[in-house]
Amino acid sequence: MKKLSVIITILLSLSYFAQAQTSGYKPGDKAIDFNLKGTDGNFQSLASLSKGKGFIVIFTCNHCPFSQAYEQRIIALHKKYAPKGMPVVAINPNDSAREPEDSYDNMKKRAKKYKYPFVYLVDENQAIAKAYGAMRTPHVYVLDANRNVIYIGAIDDNFEDAKLVKEKYLENALDAFLSGKPILNPVTKAIGCGIKWKK
Repeated sequence: MKKLSVIITILLSLSYFAQAQTSGYKPGDKAIDFNLKGTDGNFQSLASLSKGKGFIVIFTCNHCPFSQAYEQRIIALHKKYAPKGMPVVAINPNDSAREPEDSYDNMKKRAKKYKYPFVYLVDENQAIAKAYGAMRTPHVYVLDANRNVIYIGAIDDNFEDAKLVKEKYLENALDAFLSGKPILNPVTKAIGCGIKWKK
């Protein structure tokens, strides 16, 4: 009886994990808007940040080594694509009680230190990360002007060294979209730290 109970618990856990992995948006879905507080103290929505073509929504944070490794690349992406109507919208979904380095005050300090040219928002109740289905930091969602999801996943294929990148998944998707061509790989696997969910 005890053995059966353990097996049932394992199966339920696996089922929950599978659901967690497949929940959230898929390409073609329409994303919800939000109203989240930024490091400048102002609340921002996608509607208020619209530059005409769409958005590069990136769930990221302060403490994660993957997020830190991509930080300069994210800044460069914003500088390249914001003038084309596709600004970066960075969102920190982590529970600061579990990871104090990701607190709002530390977000403000990091944004100032590295001179973020994009908005850096806090998803305090984690509702937006859950709605999107974000699992990692960084985890990218590209939306068109109507908030339709057109790309989900990774920035590129080498978090360790930008000079050794062979596949720029995100830039390939953005360039295809902006030139009116189909995105060949609309979904890639996000690589990064697991989001620190509230207990």
